Amino acid sequence: MNLIDRISRNFADSAQTKLQAAELLAAPIVQAVDTMVHSLMNGGKIMACGNGGSAADSQHFAAELLNRFEKERPGLAAMALTTDTSTLTSIANDYDYVQVFSKQVRALSHPGDVLLAISTSGGSPNVIDAIAAAHEREVRVIALTGKGGGRMAGLLREGDVHICVPADRTARIQEVHLLVLHCLCDGIDCMLLGADE
Repeated sequence: MNLIDRISRNFADSAQTKLQAAELLAAPIVQAVDTMVHSLMNGGKIMACGNGGSAADSQHFAAELLNRFEKERPGLAAMALTTDTSTLTSIANDYDYVQVFSKQVRALSHPGDVLLAISTSGGSPNVIDAIAAAHEREVRVIALTGKGGGRMAGLLREGDVHICVPADRTARIQEVHLLVLHCLCDGIDCMLLGADE
């Protein structure tokens, strides 16, 4: 096995997946930016959730909004539902791991907020449960998925946005997810602060 060739192939595959995704995902990313900016401008907040790498992406995205992305600006109301170990473990222990995000959505959200629900497969039971809770609370959902969107695709309602990476490999989906999150941050800043090109 030649590791140099393997690494080069990974880079090429990643670049190709991103190029294929650009045309398909640009319009839903714009819709997601509009949804998030509308919420933020009207006193709402953005909550994010996911498991594993998607949990890390949730935290990364919330940090970019709450602190800053590439421009200086006031912090924006964003939170990852993946970070409070006492909350997560108490819900998982007392109830069920499926409810670790949905109980937080029910307790912390208000109508007009946005839930960024991240799952590479679109099939994470606790993220699906969070989407149901968001709909109960009149919270709009931005679903960030891959592999055709899984069960999550069928749960979205009018006003929700589905950003589905056209790939099946988890690594490639996650790489595009990170780029999508940066596009969302950049788009939000552009809408709020104006473009500086």
